[in-house]
Amino acid sequence: MSDVIDRFLKYIQFDTQSNEDSTSVPSTAKQMKLAQEIVKELKGFGLHDVRLSEQGYVYASIPSNTNKIIPSLGFIAHMDTSPDCSGENVKPLLIENFDGADILLNEEKKRILSSVDFPEVKDYIGKTLITTDGTTLLGADDKAGIAEIMTAMEYLSTHPEVPHGKICVGFTPDEEIGRGADHFDVSGFGADFAYTVDGGALGELEYENFNAAKAIIKVRGRNVHPGSAKNKMINSILLANHYISLLPPREIPANTEGYEGFYHLNDIRGDVELTTLSYIIRDFDQASFEKRKENMLSLAEELNKKFSADTFEIVITDQYQNMKETIEPVMHIIDKARTAMEAVGVPPQIRPIRGGTDGARLSFMGLPTPNLFTGGHNFHGRYEFIPTFAMEKSVEVILKIIELYSND
Repeated sequence: MSDVIDRFLKYIQFDTQSNEDSTSVPSTAKQMKLAQEIVKELKGFGLHDVRLSEQGYVYASIPSNTNKIIPSLGFIAHMDTSPDCSGENVKPLLIENFDGADILLNEEKKRILSSVDFPEVKDYIGKTLITTDGTTLLGADDKAGIAEIMTAMEYLSTHPEVPHGKICVGFTPDEEIGRGADHFDVSGFGADFAYTVDGGALGELEYENFNAAKAIIKVRGRNVHPGSAKNKMINSILLANHYISLLPPREIPANTEGYEGFYHLNDIRGDVELTTLSYIIRDFDQASFEKRKENMLSLAEELNKKFSADTFEIVITDQYQNMKETIEPVMHIIDKARTAMEAVGVPPQIRPIRGGTDGARLSFMGLPTPNLFTGGHNFHGRYEFIPTFAMEKSVEVILKIIELYSND
């Protein structure tokens, strides 16, 4: 297997799941173990200014080796995996020369990677796939991105004859819980522009993403013995269900695509006295995004008028913005990535990100940062997979972008 595949298989053995309920930085101490391994490898490559911050951010650079004036380029990936599915004790399956048939991931749990449920898998007939064993996520989001950047950096460090400007790399914690850019040292990073390597399928190139917010709704009830509850009990679970029913039923992730926004209920916990709903709100259009937030607030206000003033408590917190407005003034970074993909035989797929990356926030912190593919599919779950050739192509694209800027 190639270096990038070996590296990826090593990184996914590190459990780096982040935790939204934690107040520490990083949110889980175990992310530091992968950070320390990356630091060790970067130093082994001979990169400069290798450092690990106390918040769990890894930085390094390769100095320019030419007298030409070339923009400093950055490449960024995140180390944590999603809280939505366990990343502990990952046991990947290697499916060589995939024949298109359903893949039995786990016989005991009857988990099958089926082309009926996931038709995109048919695009990789004849290729080698890495899948989960049906019990954990795989971790291609974003350990594939880390492996691809690291492999490209190793190549540059062992081929000093390849001309390039200054190259900066950064690896962040807690991206999956929206905190990946919280403590990113933009000025110390040293890049003029950057790319996150955190996308999905082969050829994805993205510079538009959702505007994003989260909403926490606390619904308060009143508990009374059910035998004498008439006209006394107020069941917060039923009230929460009523709130849910008032939101547009089709505007959920399972019914939307492209530029369509949504409300996503991603957690519900409760009993008769208190139920908590956790929503994420997403929309590409700023005006529509604001209307979604206003709708959720007004529903809570109307229900409080119907019941009592403190029945529904809602707090909405903005998370990140659509990076499009920060990228359009520097579209050459998109043009370079598109040209690089075409040069290595990868058809570019320029599309909006139905999610977010560290780049969305970094772009508003003075570092324009669009997103490149990793090659992975079905992130955050037990049906995640990645074709190995796509990872190899990602490395080629990174190196080609560097070459194109060097040739200007």
